[in-house]
Amino acid sequence: MSTVESELREELTDAFATADYPVKNQMGLVPALPSGPSTSFEAGGESWTAMELATKLSSRADFPYDSVDTLVDDVIAGLKDEDEL
Repeated sequence: MSTVESELREELTDAFATADYPVKNQMGLVPALPSGPSTSFEAGGESWTAMELATKLSSRADFPYDSVDTLVDDVIAGLKDEDEL
């Protein structure tokens, strides 16, 4: 795992850990974010807002998510598939 991936994984996990799981859709994640959809995630000089991630990865999302780990795994995999990570 690269340093960038590790940093981003940690940020995403910290942000989404307080969501009320199982999360049934993207709106279920918003209350966990400190700045709502405009919450920013940064790693390796790259930056994504929660809204950008939701837009880029909506077709890959596999709701419901039962844990933060499965959610973060899918976000990371989606960014890799999009050549963003």
